[in-house]
Amino acid sequence: MTALYLGSDHGGYRAKVALKVWLAGQGWAVTDCGTETFDPNDDYPLYAAAVARLVSADPTSRGILLCRSGQGMAIAANKFPRVRAAVAWNQTSVVASRTDDDTNILCLPADQLTELEIKELVGLWLATPLKSDDRYRRRLRQIEQLEAETMCGQIRNPKLEIRNTHGNTEF
Repeated sequence: MTALYLGSDHGGYRAKVALKVWLAGQGWAVTDCGTETFDPNDDYPLYAAAVARLVSADPTSRGILLCRSGQGMAIAANKFPRVRAAVAWNQTSVVASRTDDDTNILCLPADQLTELEIKELVGLWLATPLKSDDRYRRRLRQIEQLEAETMCGQIRNPKLEIRNTHGNTEF
């Protein structure tokens, strides 16, 4: 079974606790990467990093991050190699994040969603595969190439160009 990691700051703590119980009831073995208690002074990058490090190290794993908006978690998680984190808030955004972009970390805005909505969106995200069309896999390869060129935050080849299938320079 796919390894599944959860993380939240204080803004997503209550939702994470409920989600963890629900996922266990669905048969998922979940690793909780914190926060372990409600602390209004905690910092989301720490929990995003804890989940993202594990997902980065295991390409078959997935992670779910919860904070008030989802945005900060996604920004922090996307700093790690091989992580494709996205903020999603409805069924359309969840499905697109998986089918088009093969996201491996889902970031949810706990302030905007009920516990029931979170469970429904997580269930949908976990069940949705990447589309098999070549164009989606090609785009993922392009993202991997960009990642390789910007390792450690430094652009190794400032003249990088990615050519699309028509031979046109995209950037």
